Amino acid sequence: MRSLNYAQRVSLDFTGTLFPHAICLGDADNDSLNELVVGDTSGKLLVYKNDDCKPWITRTCVGMLTCVAIGDVCNKGKNLVVAVGAEGWFHLFDLTAAAANKADSSSQHEFLSSDDQKPFFTQHIPANTKVILISDIDGDGRCELVVGYTDRVVRAFRWEEPSDGSDLGSAQLVLLKKWLLEGQVDSLSVNPGPEGLPELMVSQPGCGYAILLCSWTQQDSSGSGEDGPSRDVVLHLTTGRIHNKNVSTHLIGSISKGSKEESSKCGLFALCTLDGTLKLMDSSEQLLWSVQVDHQLFALQKLDVTGDGREEVVACAWDGQTYIIDHNRTVVRFQFDENVNAFCAGQYTCKEGKNTPCLVYVSFNNKIHIYWKVQLERMESTNMLRVLEEKPEFKNHLKALGVGEYSRHAESLIRKLIQSPPSPVPPIKFTLTSPLFVVVIGRRDDCDCFEVNSSAI
Repeated sequence: MRSLNYAQRVSLDFTGTLFPHAICLGDADNDSLNELVVGDTSGKLLVYKNDDCKPWITRTCVGMLTCVAIGDVCNKGKNLVVAVGAEGWFHLFDLTAAAANKADSSSQHEFLSSDDQKPFFTQHIPANTKVILISDIDGDGRCELVVGYTDRVVRAFRWEEPSDGSDLGSAQLVLLKKWLLEGQVDSLSVNPGPEGLPELMVSQPGCGYAILLCSWTQQDSSGSGEDGPSRDVVLHLTTGRIHNKNVSTHLIGSISKGSKEESSKCGLFALCTLDGTLKLMDSSEQLLWSVQVDHQLFALQKLDVTGDGREEVVACAWDGQTYIIDHNRTVVRFQFDENVNAFCAGQYTCKEGKNTPCLVYVSFNNKIHIYWKVQLERMESTNMLRVLEEKPEFKNHLKALGVGEYSRHAESLIRKLIQSPPSPVPPIKFTLTSPLFVVVIGRRDDCDCFEVNSSAI
């Protein structure tokens, strides 16, 4: 297992406290560049942009925020920021206009009145929210809002407006269905099923998960989904190591395989547990690999760190230990130097002015640290001889030395140079014209420099 040492990071000021799911990355203002959105327990919604340590935009919400998300929840073709509080207040923010105003203004930050900082839509939904998801969960091409609660309940909502568009003020979230789970809900995700259709997945304690069936129709989308909350729940328990049935579990689905055709069928998803288990599976319940670590894993993300289109699994522990694992079970790790309050990974626009893979850590010392250059050339351990063989300039150097094309003789020569460095150059002694001093010059063995010693006669 290789260890990484990421050094390029940006530290953002953050004085509040937050829940683990009150942080996300996404295009909040629809400018094709991603921002970082954070919600704290005092009801403030903070949006960070680029490498500025101060929030680009601050908004005010009702109650303490437990989860935030970015997505086209209203199915209008643009992203909105969603913030949901523990008391059940659902807030919608449209930051597109704010981005346009910032472009026309010379000020780096936005200064608005208290009324301008309020959401453009607020609705009360059931309280005790824990995690949210914005995605198309039924395959109809429209996004739904899925909310997981602390009482083991999951609800699905859809944004509905009058069909004639006469009264836009009557638009609201409409309940589609309610499910009741056996265990606590820690993660929600969508993954392509064996037939390529999306499946709504929810994590369950003990390294388990459940698939929630979307059986509603247009006729029963008026709220009758409250009936039969435990129906349409298909529980799956993964095989292998015996787990504590109460250990918390997180999952992430729709992990890209690199090819659109492959990723659309039999999707990949990952599971992690607080006792250190990591698993990669496909929708046919085939276990691709399992890894056991000695750290308490509390967050699970996906991120393409090699740029080949295939997304790696990223898991973070409370002590900052972070594991990155590819589809072939190659593991690299990175140690963040502080305890972690919240973690996320994804694309963010920082130093280079474009979306790049990054890791985001929220510490307990009023700081958010974004490691913005986390790309890796490859995940697996590298054979230097094979790497050299792929470089045309290497063959040219061999020809210049008279070795010719890459061969066993060239391989032997390289191994000899690596394993047996050249013997040190013997010191050269000479006497200056002055009879008072003798200077001895010798080459140092460990570096390309010279050592000068003088002594009086």
